[in-house]
Amino acid sequence: MEDDRISLAHGNGGRFMRELIEEVFAEQLSASELDVQADAVAIDLEGGEAMITTDGFTVQPLEFPGGNIGSLAVHGTVNDLAVAGARPMYLTLNAFIEEGFEMERLERIVGSLAAASQAAGVRVSAGDTKVLRRGEGGGIYLATTGVGIRLPGVRPAMSNIRDGDVMIVSGPVGDHGTAVMLAREEFGLRGNLVSDAASVMTLTEPLLALDGLRFMRDPTRGGIASIGHEIVKATGFGVRFEATIPVRDQVQSVCEMLGYDPYYLACEGRVVAVLDPKHVDDALAIGRNLPNGEHAERIGRITSKMQRVILETPLGGERFLEELEDDPLPRIC
Repeated sequence: MEDDRISLAHGNGGRFMRELIEEVFAEQLSASELDVQADAVAIDLEGGEAMITTDGFTVQPLEFPGGNIGSLAVHGTVNDLAVAGARPMYLTLNAFIEEGFEMERLERIVGSLAAASQAAGVRVSAGDTKVLRRGEGGGIYLATTGVGIRLPGVRPAMSNIRDGDVMIVSGPVGDHGTAVMLAREEFGLRGNLVSDAASVMTLTEPLLALDGLRFMRDPTRGGIASIGHEIVKATGFGVRFEATIPVRDQVQSVCEMLGYDPYYLACEGRVVAVLDPKHVDDALAIGRNLPNGEHAERIGRITSKMQRVILETPLGGERFLEELEDDPLPRIC
């Protein structure tokens, strides 16, 4: 494109908007279903039961170690479908771009979104573009809808959870939240930590074959602690987290310096699963033999003896993990 920045004319429905859609979005998101001239498109769901989710992304900074808002939008959406027991197939994309946004940066973000979509096996089949006046947005916001097909096997749900069930996580927690925080350089801290943002489909699909699988969730905003509280509210059971929760040394150090708790920080490429105890070893073996699951660990258990979320400490003590009220890291995803 000739222009090097977004102008209001790119959202007015005329030539500049057409060129933006054709030369930036359609050129990189080259799904066969994507018809920039149509108001709606047909999609093939292979005769299965459809599952749908929607999400929005306002992360700052827009680019961070391990990804950017484009790849994050794909991973966040497909992961919501994957942990619900679906195979993601299609995405829609709404882009809200601020006047003055650099065209080169937009192309880079859309390129990352396209690459992440291709890697996840999903196709961007529809979308919309709006331009906001200068100062009315954070550069670019994205909103997505994901459509998938339910896979055969267990239907994971909180209603399946039973007293004595065990919780596992597919890898270290808090990487994404800490990586984004370091990228902001607000506290004079720097590091080489990379966000864990990735598709979790390679982990969730084999877990669905386990009869003892009860529930799965990706621990995004609010981290694993918030998943614990969701389970308490939905089931009436308590959650007892064990001292085995994997946290990288760099994440732990940053949290100690700034007074954060890694158990509340967002992940964007992890799975928390609740299982019948008899199937925990099988689930851990599955995870540890797959990319992004090498450091899978048992992290807790469900108990009927209380209705709280408790963390056991390495020294043999315990503390309550209260439900999150303040937002320690806004605009993290």
